[in-house]
Amino acid sequence: MHASTLFKTVSAAALALALAACGGQKESAPAASAAAPASDTTAAKKEIVFGTTVGDFGDMVKDQIQPALEKKGYKVKLVEFTDYVRPNLALAEGELDINIFQHKPYLDDFKKEHKLDITEAFQVPTAPLGLYPGKLTALDQVKDGSSVSAPNDPSNFARALVMLNELGWVKLKDGINPLTASKADIAENVKNINIVELEAAQLPRSRADVDFAIVNGNYAMSSGMKLTEALFQEPSFAYVNWAAVKTADKDSQWLKDVTEAYNSDEFKAYAHKRFAGYKYPAVWGEGAAAGAKAEAASAASAAK
Repeated sequence: MHASTLFKTVSAAALALALAACGGQKESAPAASAAAPASDTTAAKKEIVFGTTVGDFGDMVKDQIQPALEKKGYKVKLVEFTDYVRPNLALAEGELDINIFQHKPYLDDFKKEHKLDITEAFQVPTAPLGLYPGKLTALDQVKDGSSVSAPNDPSNFARALVMLNELGWVKLKDGINPLTASKADIAENVKNINIVELEAAQLPRSRADVDFAIVNGNYAMSSGMKLTEALFQEPSFAYVNWAAVKTADKDSQWLKDVTEAYNSDEFKAYAHKRFAGYKYPAVWGEGAAAGAKAEAASAASAAK
């Protein structure tokens, strides 16, 4: 399949989905409380527990979001994780109020598999997945049998395969779903690439042992790597990451305040300076929005 078709398909699946929203709660004894909507009853919430992966998403909370929310009277607690599994489970179990670490295809797959009542809330600046030098330092140095480390969770491994397909190092079968691509979908391993699957947090360290490493942006940044060091980055805007919350909190006042903080002029200025080269939320109306909309429109047209 041609690479552009793959990315159009990714975008159609990841970007064309509408946001789900629901709310409400059981009636309580006082008549006034029974008549109040969920957003009003949660307005008094004053402590917000964030969960992020270690690195840029946690830094965003500590540097900007926590101070902004404290000015509004909230107390903010941050819990940082080193994996992609526990943050969603902790959210569903009530240990967190909100988590920020994942793109929508991963969230959709995870909550379906684990039957979790959680949903996306808003997008955040996201470092793209990139292929970084390991023992070899240039794309044209790739040779037969080169080793490439890649994230082992299914969603991000699929992204890695799409990237290798884009590079021409492997060829994926026609008609496969790039959101769920696996080794079984490789039609031809052109360069006989040895794909070494690892936990995402281990990928930066793996560069000493492999020829190239496909590293998630947040782990690249948290390990001291620079996005400019990437030899290749995924061009798709389909994987801009989202905050997730329990569905019952979707219309809460505290979430509206958090969303406002992430879309404020102050946060945008901070993100542009601190996270240059990132892909930004579509609602910011910048290049990411234009790219995402163009991909979605192109994919929708191709699907007709």
